[in-house]
Amino acid sequence: MTRLLLSVASFALTFAIATASAQQPAPTAPPASASAPQAEQGLSGSVTDETNEAVRIAIPPMPTQQDVNTPAGSTASLGVRIAEVIASDLKNSGLFQPTGPNGVGAITIPEVTAPAYDRWSGMGAEALVQGFIRSAGGDADITVGCYLYDVSLKTEQTRLGYVVPSRDWRRAAHKCADAIYARLTGESPFFDSRIAYIAETGPKDNRVKRLAIMDSDGANHRFITNGQSIALTPRFSPDYKSIVYVSYVGRRVRIYAYDIGAGTQKLVTESENAVFAPRWSPDGRTILFSMASGGTTNIYKVSAAGGGTPVRLTNTPGINVGGSFSPDGSKIVFESDRSGKQQIYVMNVDGSGQQRISFGGGSYATPEWSPRGDLIAFTKLGSFNVGVMTPSGQSERILTHGWQDEAPSWSPNGRVLQFFRTSQGRSGKSEIWQVDLTGVNERRIPTPVDGSDPAWGPLLP
Repeated sequence: MTRLLLSVASFALTFAIATASAQQPAPTAPPASASAPQAEQGLSGSVTDETNEAVRIAIPPMPTQQDVNTPAGSTASLGVRIAEVIASDLKNSGLFQPTGPNGVGAITIPEVTAPAYDRWSGMGAEALVQGFIRSAGGDADITVGCYLYDVSLKTEQTRLGYVVPSRDWRRAAHKCADAIYARLTGESPFFDSRIAYIAETGPKDNRVKRLAIMDSDGANHRFITNGQSIALTPRFSPDYKSIVYVSYVGRRVRIYAYDIGAGTQKLVTESENAVFAPRWSPDGRTILFSMASGGTTNIYKVSAAGGGTPVRLTNTPGINVGGSFSPDGSKIVFESDRSGKQQIYVMNVDGSGQQRISFGGGSYATPEWSPRGDLIAFTKLGSFNVGVMTPSGQSERILTHGWQDEAPSWSPNGRVLQFFRTSQGRSGKSEIWQVDLTGVNERRIPTPVDGSDPAWGPLLP
């Protein structure tokens, strides 16, 4: 996959939009200091308060000065589709109640910068997202303008512009949704990111397991491996350039790092023993993994460059399985049954200072540190649900209540968790789901086949 060249410009977009010709070149982004002024008051401040109702936000179709054809469709149709993706992203966050783009009527080009506030307030909207799309047609890039308004205050909250190849129109939509989400919640965004997971087909006792990736909303899906080997437990590198995963072929077990841009992979380490759960260090230089040998399982780390000698970090009877590094790279959270049943432990990055942190009763597995560093997600065994606790083991909360929920992975902003849910019976399906930290907003991510072992990638550059 080639890296997308995305011009995310905080350009003022103060050019004469009402009369601009669609044949003009895309506007040049000014320095950051020329960013559009943003209102200091408005809707931001309490959007993420779970006691509040979802913010009502209107999103009409984006108009175009001149409807021209692009490889992705006409600019008029793209204006509707971009608005649809923005509305879907915001709705699925659980914090917004979008109206439109279907059924709200079109707006004109002049209205983009001069909203008809009375119209939107009459519909009960608190916020308004408007924009435009233009292109010279053919293979030329498209320019997408994105504006956020406070309807009651009748003020502009933010404006942004994106210049992308027409095939990447969805990225412009996700970037617009990210900007709105960040402005109104004060949270870091997460829509313009991707998900890696294991695509499963075939009978339960003979599954074909392939590595696959897709956008955070399930779009732009593609398979990475062909199913000739079993792929397991993928994780994105911190710079998003690679995915580490386990591959089983016969008796050989290998950990590979797949280069997303080049479409190639390199061997990190291999063994005849069972190897699983590889995880990147925050600086991308080290891979954490677990290996079973002689009746015990221990945690190792090895250079991500490949060819290095693994260093063992645990050395106790039973099963020790690596979870993940803390965001600052100083500690590792992992699971171990050294106390008699699986519990969560934390140790220093060199293996010293190992201590148990889970004391809530029952057993725990698949711990993963939040990118914020404030929480650790886990699977609560027995009930098989996903929960969170602090790094000291306090304030445990169970967030999901499905039949079998497991293997949480954090969104880039540390507000949403992704996991997979398996339904009952021999024919039960495995599906990718998401839940936010309130435990209220839960949704399924569509995949063409069954899915397990999800991994959320960082925000795309």
